[in-house]
Amino acid sequence: MSPFAMAGLTIFILILFLGIYSVIFGFPGTFIILIDVIIYAWITGFEKIGLKIIVILIVISLFAEAMDFLLGIIGAKKYGASKRGLIASVIGGIVGAILMTPLLLGLGAIIGAFMGGFAGTFLVEYLEEKKLKPAFRMGYGVLLGKIAGVFLKGFLAILMTVISLMAIYS
Repeated sequence: MSPFAMAGLTIFILILFLGIYSVIFGFPGTFIILIDVIIYAWITGFEKIGLKIIVILIVISLFAEAMDFLLGIIGAKKYGASKRGLIASVIGGIVGAILMTPLLLGLGAIIGAFMGGFAGTFLVEYLEEKKLKPAFRMGYGVLLGKIAGVFLKGFLAILMTVISLMAIYS
């Protein structure tokens, strides 16, 4: 293998792992993996990674992103969150990640996203209900949904990486 090909393969593998890692922060890591695989397949002339594998990865990626979104909503809805509470969860997660990242870097983004989602839902539901217990339950539901989404999406990102690497090294 030429040094150029070795460098390209190294970059490809690093981006695969970046995709897995980015799932933790709520980024669409499965799309990063998918785009990386498509570019690699195109550069190598679809020699080792063919259309069949790309289609499988597209399906897994779309499923992972949809389930991540739905699990957050299901977690919140199970505990009775309103539409405003769901919107506040998304906004709170983004704001929390932005505010906490400078303090704790990567860990701050994770903590900020989860706690911001909880806080956003809690505040909106508390203002609507005027009771603490239901607001805490709804915020807890959002937190559980987000955690379940990260675990599922992380598993599917790892699966996509394994499928890609098996296609190259088999």
